[in-house]
Amino acid sequence: MLILSRKKGESIKIGDDIEIFVAEIKGDKVRLGISAPDDMKICRTELYLTVENNKEASDKVDLLKVFQLSRNLKALAQDSAQEEKEGRDGDN
Repeated sequence: MLILSRKKGESIKIGDDIEIFVAEIKGDKVRLGISAPDDMKICRTELYLTVENNKEASDKVDLLKVFQLSRNLKALAQDSAQEEKEGRDGDN
């Protein structure tokens, strides 16, 4: 790991295509600017970890069970609608 000190307005280069510069320092927060190719994905670590955890959780979903649940819910809704219609027809 390389640790560098930079002041506001200074930057570092990573390879030929990436530049990270210090845009602002306010208290204990540092605002960084990143210049990189458009096809390079850049995101905060906490967001990256959330996305990865969600991918892992979705991989564990049993799609057959989801399909069966969906089909059962649709059938229940149709049965309920039919019972409601029959109830209205019987009131006349």
